[in-house]
Amino acid sequence: MDCGPDFRQQMLATGVQHLDAIVMTHEHNDHIVGLDDVRPYNFKQGGDMPVFATEKVQKELRTRFAYVFAEGDKRYPGAPMVSLIQIDKKTVFTIKEISFTPIEVLHGKLPILGFRIGDFAYLTDVLQVEEPEIHKLQNLHTLVVNALHHTEHYSHLNLEGALDLIQTIKPQRSFLTHMSHRMGKHATINKTLPFGVELGYDGLQFSVPMP
Repeated sequence: MDCGPDFRQQMLATGVQHLDAIVMTHEHNDHIVGLDDVRPYNFKQGGDMPVFATEKVQKELRTRFAYVFAEGDKRYPGAPMVSLIQIDKKTVFTIKEISFTPIEVLHGKLPILGFRIGDFAYLTDVLQVEEPEIHKLQNLHTLVVNALHHTEHYSHLNLEGALDLIQTIKPQRSFLTHMSHRMGKHATINKTLPFGVELGYDGLQFSVPMP
């Protein structure tokens, strides 16, 4: 999901040799600014990188990365090759036979998308999830959700809010992500969390049973 400023470092650290697509949650820089670093995958895989994004996010990508989407003799040789594929909050889409169900959440007042894939869901930059979207998150095995720190924030869940959302959704297991340095040390905070809830970390790997 997404393509943030440390996208290159993440791919190198985890040894990802092939990337089928990128799915964008929203247009903020910390989620899109690493787009230029898809170029090694263009060269290695010999084609455009599919990027799934809403119409609004696509507009921002075309503005901020105009050189990527330039055409004809205006296109710079060696620029990233990206194929934009439009998605919306209502329509399930498929990547390599894997179905993605969009989940609309509010990032402050900004509607953005999270995604459910089978019995796994990824929600980042959430402040609020309204009831129709909560319904899409029933019977989850694993939930990844943001928890910025301990105090209230205007656009992100804090730890208390994230735990309340987890209690509402009731997944079997949850990992907290998008944490700031104000959260506290991993080992210290983990001891305070309910059973089945853990802080995430760079390089975390886990499996989810396929339905």
